[in-house]
Amino acid sequence: MFANLALATFMVSLTVAIHLGGLLGLLWVLRDRAHRIRAHESRLVPLGVILFVVLGLVAIHSVEIWLYAAAFWAIGAVGDFETALYFSTVTFTTLGYGDVVLEGNWRLFGAIEAGNGLILFGWSTAFLLSVTSRLRLLEHDWLEKTGTD
Repeated sequence: MFANLALATFMVSLTVAIHLGGLLGLLWVLRDRAHRIRAHESRLVPLGVILFVVLGLVAIHSVEIWLYAAAFWAIGAVGDFETALYFSTVTFTTLGYGDVVLEGNWRLFGAIEAGNGLILFGWSTAFLLSVTSRLRLLEHDWLEKTGTD
């Protein structure tokens, strides 16, 4: 059980650090390009920003899921990497189909992955909402300056 909790603690710490780094990277790119974002000039600009952020979030979550899959495979909790990746994806997203089940000694590790995934998806959702709100404020500020609606 100690190995189970130690591995879970390591994986949660690693994925939270990766998530933070990924979000900071997305923020850095957005801030670096902010002077070019003119939401009032085209409806495609805000859509492009949102698409960039969503694809960035998908990439961040994919890295985290693959790391958990590698851990499940490395500890021998599943038979092959494809099954490990499938199980990790289903668990991280909290779908939990139940067609692949871990042995009793690794179930806690799987459950902690689900909790970790839930928290990280919530964090991503808050980030996406923040970006979307900021784009909306930029558009609103421009409309007020021009006196149009």
